[in-house]
Amino acid sequence: MTENRTENNTYEAVVVGGGAAGLSAALVLGRARRRALVVDAGEPRNTPSPHMHGYLSRDGMSPAEFLAIGREEIARYGVELVRDRVVDATRDGDFSVVLASGRTVRARQLVIATGLKDELPDVPGLAERFGRDVVHCPYCHGWEARDLPTGVLATSPLSVHQALMVTQWSKDVRFFLHELSESALTDDDLRRLAAAGVTVVPGKVTGLVVADDRLTGVRLSDGTVHDREVLYAAPRAVPNNHLLVRLGAELRETPFGAYPVIDERGLTTVPGLWAAGNASGFAEQVINAASRGYRAGAAINGELLMTDLDSVRV
Repeated sequence: MTENRTENNTYEAVVVGGGAAGLSAALVLGRARRRALVVDAGEPRNTPSPHMHGYLSRDGMSPAEFLAIGREEIARYGVELVRDRVVDATRDGDFSVVLASGRTVRARQLVIATGLKDELPDVPGLAERFGRDVVHCPYCHGWEARDLPTGVLATSPLSVHQALMVTQWSKDVRFFLHELSESALTDDDLRRLAAAGVTVVPGKVTGLVVADDRLTGVRLSDGTVHDREVLYAAPRAVPNNHLLVRLGAELRETPFGAYPVIDERGLTTVPGLWAAGNASGFAEQVINAASRGYRAGAAINGELLMTDLDSVRV
């Protein structure tokens, strides 16, 4: 799918990724009268979720509707959008960006808003329920799952924090250690879990029980079933950082993967290369991603303006 395509392949800014961050950056650039292109592979991370939450004035909107509106808005300001994938990028002053379709475009500034992908725990049936009654974020799903019998699947020692947070929305919480040993829990972990009323359940989870298209239980390897109506399971976050690596951006290691070193505007250590949304950090919800995209778009406009003014001989 191609929208608003022209034959001129030179742009002031190219945005890779058409999610909240990328569209927000593009909107600012379009309103600043910049020639911009968004390259979107059409694989938003939040596709499994029927609704998004916590975005003021857009709470409960479907992710698909949100993105459709965003695409309409950037088109009003002449921003081009192409449904394609960036397969390579190099920098020789400006950026040369190669698309899967064979098209090559040039950009003075390049925004990476490719987000991340979720690798789900290997539990039979879990992926099919993800985004429905198997969820990962209480701020995204906690209100809808309030007061329900709730489970939390341990995927790392950090899952203790998730189990504690979930008690704000439900007082019936069971923490399934799964492949985490009881010895991995510290004294502080055990004290806090007990104080929060969380039941710690040892043993590996081997499957889910579903009836009438609803989660009704969590099955352990010994055959026991715990009645649960919602299960929190934190995926492993895998940043889509291959373009940042290709272009030589410095990365920082975190418990959630490698993310670029950026300044407060989103500029990486490579001049003209920007990161926004979940391409810049793990914890960016939709509203945060849009904010980061806006900030990057405004900063890019300023960079372009000052560069052009400094090139004028007076």
